[in-house]
Amino acid sequence: MATETYMVGRKQYARPQAILLADNSGSIDNGKRVPDGSEFTNFIVLSDDNREEMSFATERIERRERTVNGRMRSFHIADKLSIACSWNNLPSRSFGVVPSFDSTGKTPNYGNQQYTTDGGAGGVDLLDWYENNQGSFWAYFSYDKYNNFDGDRNRLAEYSEVVEVFFASFDYSVQKRGGSNYDFWNVRLTLEEV
Repeated sequence: MATETYMVGRKQYARPQAILLADNSGSIDNGKRVPDGSEFTNFIVLSDDNREEMSFATERIERRERTVNGRMRSFHIADKLSIACSWNNLPSRSFGVVPSFDSTGKTPNYGNQQYTTDGGAGGVDLLDWYENNQGSFWAYFSYDKYNNFDGDRNRLAEYSEVVEVFFASFDYSVQKRGGSNYDFWNVRLTLEEV
């Protein structure tokens, strides 16, 4: 059963974070596409802290050939996305300990500190996801797209696109070492559509 556990216990913003990674395509809950399962187990919400642009490139898979009269003929097979994103000075951890959110809007872990401003995944969380997901997984994106206005309904506050992807690349560097709680990382990743 789909639950919006990624928003339960979090500060509510007008729109969700730009990227969410999940091990499932989710389901529809109250008209919104949401991942199934629990955060930090089945999905992670990536932080928007110091996030650079999300870059979308399309690879057109087709076969082109010239006909006898010299004209070009194309057999279009599919268009596949390549998505690149990076973060500068991203806290290495989102929380002091793994949080467990509850419906009161608080993390019940006593003394838990939040390091990313939006509670999204930090560098260590991203690295853990990368190392544990060698196969395909699902990426949810929230950005303004042509299909965000459906009749009278504005879908900007939802994930507008869900794509099955693989990691094409993942790089990180420790930019600044912090105190005993967390460091600041620079992270770059590229995802390719299945």
